Amino acid sequence: MNNELFNVISNFRSFDWTRDLLDVIIITIAFYELILFARKSRAGQLVKGLMLLLAFYALAYYFRLRTVRWVLSNVMQIGFIAAVVLFQPELRRTLERLGQSTSWASKIFFTRKMEPTLRSQWQSAIVAICDAAEQLSDTRTGALMVLERKNNLEEIIHTGTQFHANVIPEVLGTIFYEGTPLHDGAVVIRDGQIVAAGCVLPLSNNLEMGKDMGTRHRAGLGMSENSDAIVVVVSEETGIISLAKNGVLIRRLDRQNLFSLLQEEIIPPETGQDKDAGILKQLFGKGGNSADDPQKK
Repeated sequence: MNNELFNVISNFRSFDWTRDLLDVIIITIAFYELILFARKSRAGQLVKGLMLLLAFYALAYYFRLRTVRWVLSNVMQIGFIAAVVLFQPELRRTLERLGQSTSWASKIFFTRKMEPTLRSQWQSAIVAICDAAEQLSDTRTGALMVLERKNNLEEIIHTGTQFHANVIPEVLGTIFYEGTPLHDGAVVIRDGQIVAAGCVLPLSNNLEMGKDMGTRHRAGLGMSENSDAIVVVVSEETGIISLAKNGVLIRRLDRQNLFSLLQEEIIPPETGQDKDAGILKQLFGKGGNSADDPQKK
């Protein structure tokens, strides 16, 4: 009896609460991401089937059905390999998003910076994009504009016609005019400059999209799912302006709302007192409100 009590006390003392808590948190986050992945993709049906097989396996184990257990064990092993093959696109997108999410460290410890020349180019480009989107919306001319950020879009650029031009409403209006050869594709804007037009974008597999949204919206959403790019979409049927980012489509924007969103996403503030400033900067740096915030001018 004393030996058993001693063993229990020894095991209790061996617990490392900090390490165990971290272990539980990591597993919880992993399962949460797995559930989100299953809900947002076709893998949801696979997860349901897997749960059903596990239930059958538990029943076979309880009733000692050896043959059924052997069959189910082999089926699940083969099914795992088949799932990797069948859902390769979804797994690839998930790993890409995981790679993109590593930027959290830079956001925690550092403040985003942008060279003055590049900042000026993007500010002019954003104004032109908003003006063009408003004009295209009034005339119900379809448009698809991709704003490159950290992820390189060279593969997308090669699908269209490459050229370099300043971002001005007249150029965008000419590109998306129905009579031009490039009006059906997307324009890619890099560093505040047009680098390609007529580009082909990957389509989203999101089944929750409304029936009033066609291929142009699906392409914009798909581009935002596969990269960190910001995509501005103008509907040809309704003239509604939308913005896609991180797999989310924000609809029914006017010029001012679009301008505010693009400013927030593309151009970092010049001071550290903002939501994208590093935590260390906020804790130890000298802060203050910026009088040069382009949104306040």
